[in-house]
Amino acid sequence: MEVLQGPHSTYLFYDFDLGGQTLDENCLTAAGGISGVRQWLGFSPEKMFKSRKVWILGAIACLFVLFLSCQSPRPVAQTPSTAPSPESAASPPTSSSPTVSPVAPPSVASAPPPIVSGKRLIADLKALNFERYTAAELQQTRAFITQTLTAAGWTVSEQPFETGVNVVAERPGTDPNAGALLVGAHYDSVRGSPGADDNATGVVVALEVARLLGDRQTLRPLRIVLFDQEEAGLVGSYAYAQRPENLKNLDGVVILEMLGYTCSRPGCQYKPVEFKVELPSDQGDFLAIAGDTEHLPLLNAFSENHQPNLPALVPVSIPFKGLLTPVILRSDHTPFWFEGIGAVMLTDTAHLRNPHYHRRTDTPDSLDAAFLEGNAQTAVNAITALLDRPQSFLTSATDKS
Repeated sequence: MEVLQGPHSTYLFYDFDLGGQTLDENCLTAAGGISGVRQWLGFSPEKMFKSRKVWILGAIACLFVLFLSCQSPRPVAQTPSTAPSPESAASPPTSSSPTVSPVAPPSVASAPPPIVSGKRLIADLKALNFERYTAAELQQTRAFITQTLTAAGWTVSEQPFETGVNVVAERPGTDPNAGALLVGAHYDSVRGSPGADDNATGVVVALEVARLLGDRQTLRPLRIVLFDQEEAGLVGSYAYAQRPENLKNLDGVVILEMLGYTCSRPGCQYKPVEFKVELPSDQGDFLAIAGDTEHLPLLNAFSENHQPNLPALVPVSIPFKGLLTPVILRSDHTPFWFEGIGAVMLTDTAHLRNPHYHRRTDTPDSLDAAFLEGNAQTAVNAITALLDRPQSFLTSATDKS
């Protein structure tokens, strides 16, 4: 049995093999069924089997009528890019008429993704080695972020909200019709913690992405956003996502949330029971990536562009915008999911691995520098590919397979 999805219905085809020719139940129905064909030809079952010759002639006649009734084509599920227009269906091109190709978006030179600098990551991490909780501390952090982005050639702006300030920078793509890709991280920490892993690591990787891809020509625009007040309940990212102008040309989001901690003791990695995923081991030496099921190309891009020398990846597709797995809704991707924007979150799994989470001991010397550099390269590889992807980030049948 074959199932074919049409524009408004599901088509079920029961196939019969007749000497290499496939006849479906629709064809038999169109001919009035086998009994209808016999009646239309004037054969009764008694007469049909009186002689071998008559039976053969009747069978040939049945096949001929069935063949004629099957000439109407089956419905074919076509994508918008391949479905013929009414004009082209009415006037098929001839050998003498020119074929007009669809206009493609401006192409960009294909080049390998740029290489991350581990030294820059560590230098930035040390520059952010202070508590980022009070207004003065947050202002100091914004000054460093703005100085770094400006030095990399970006024009930086601030978006204040009631209790904080988001830092925003954007550069255009080569295709004016392509939606932007946002790369974001929160820059605040909880009181009493310098927040090296949470989330200075996310900030320094976002800054490295800005350095490496700021002047690279890509189809899509790239937007860098550093969010304030994540630790207060995602306040900064909610404020950003609730401004319609921020979502107008936004196609996808990559959130960087704690990227630098590993643990090697057996059993040190905890996995919530609601996540039915296979981990490489019970040690915390992999990068987890969570993405919504409605936008799987965002999630798949990390595996598709991964290199074997980089930390292992554990991609997790989250259905129903995480409502069945609320533990996953504790970072800045959440407001975008609730606004229907595809988003992924990269993380070392935070408190599921890191004993320094939200503690004074969350310092740069507790982190794995090679792991952080590898995760930064994983992010750069996938982000580079996504910026040059002309297709939608919406999930298709191919992405599910």
